[in-house]
Amino acid sequence: QVQLVESGGGLVHSGGSLRLSCAASGRTFSNYHMGWFRQAPGKEREFVAAISRSSGITNYADSVKGRFTVSRDNGKSTAYLQMSSLKPEDAAVYYCAASRVWAKYEYWGQGTQVTVSS
Repeated sequence: QVQLVESGGGLVHSGGSLRLSCAASGRTFSNYHMGWFRQAPGKEREFVAAISRSSGITNYADSVKGRFTVSRDNGKSTAYLQMSSLKPEDAAVYYCAASRVWAKYEYWGQGTQVTVSS
């Protein structure tokens, strides 16, 4: 089992920045690819970004390319999502997820709320 805990959400003005963290425990963090997803009220959960085990591969949704950066620190068992130039449409609950197989997520965090005021 992998336990994931997100933090760093909050209220930010449009154009502002936030950095989300996802702290992992329970298994060797470097064995897992990590992903970020979000879900806004009344909408389905959507993919935001992903990073491979060794940070060699990253992937982003078109809606966040150039504004969000995914990273990880395997020594700290933590993944990050740096969000810049935030827009009201970025407001959602953000979740991190872990997978041993790329894009097949097995473990999920509880989510952290991001609110963007216009």
